[in-house]
Amino acid sequence: MRVFRILRPLLLLGVLTQGLAMTPPTPAAADELTPLKVAGSVIWWGQIPIMVAIEKGLFKKQGLDVTMENIPASGDRVAALTAGSVQFSNLGRIAVITEAARGNQGFYFFANIDDSPGNEGCWARPGFANFTALRGQKVAANTSAEITMNGLLANEGMTEKDVQFVNLPGGEMAAALANGNVDAACVWEPLLSNVKKAVPDGKLLGLDTDTPNYKKFGTMASPDIVIISRKLVEQTPDVARRLTVAMFEGVAYTNEHPDETAATVAHNFHKSPEEVLAAMKQFKYFGQDDWQQHMKLHAQQMQFLAQWLFDNHKIPSVPDMAKWENTTFVPH
Repeated sequence: MRVFRILRPLLLLGVLTQGLAMTPPTPAAADELTPLKVAGSVIWWGQIPIMVAIEKGLFKKQGLDVTMENIPASGDRVAALTAGSVQFSNLGRIAVITEAARGNQGFYFFANIDDSPGNEGCWARPGFANFTALRGQKVAANTSAEITMNGLLANEGMTEKDVQFVNLPGGEMAAALANGNVDAACVWEPLLSNVKKAVPDGKLLGLDTDTPNYKKFGTMASPDIVIISRKLVEQTPDVARRLTVAMFEGVAYTNEHPDETAATVAHNFHKSPEEVLAAMKQFKYFGQDDWQQHMKLHAQQMQFLAQWLFDNHKIPSVPDMAKWENTTFVPH
């Protein structure tokens, strides 16, 4: 009995110790989360999966504290990532390819989470029924919309040299068209709707779905691409993996719960949930499902666009975009 009295406390201590070892870890405290910033935009519906992943706590579930920096221009988003003030971004791929052509080694591309063929087009003032009628006239476009413009010109046997091309920021096109400073404007939604409202008796000359680029790839002229800090990937690949998991969960939530998603993110756009939901219906969002084949298509288009930009004297050389692709951290 005396031996049992001596051993009993030790046995109880062992049981308690074993129980503590088997207890699941508690969630990380807020100060234990890894802080990250994403460069996004509150005027483009392609950002919605990332927004909802932030607001529904999907990043925090992966131990990440992600906040969004509103940086409207894609070129400025690349610059912010290169400078280290943000760690990833969903942005227009023309800016990405342009930076690659300059030798910028600060990032990788690894995913496409949104596409919206049919949301980019060219709208002309009254009196111009097609691009043939616009020969020698002023046509405004920039970035991906310039690719759409060139595709629509090609359908008429024309090139950019056959019109007076005006490189104009998208937000300035509605006023420029209404004032007669340009005769047609090529831009994406929701700015395309603004152009139509500014000149309601104008004419739609075509959409990105009417171009050779769409026929080749089945995508909009220049879909978004997600880039990530090369330093982050190489120094903390597990953080990059967890970031991707949460982002893909944001895509899944967007697709599975569109009404709740629209209600959650509407305040970012200063729109009603109904307006956001209507816009979302014009988009496709891509996540974990079949991502390998999806990225294969987009990697091919990245190289195609690099060649197009070089052929049209937009970049000094053709970068091998495979050197900027890295999906090693993407969960299989």
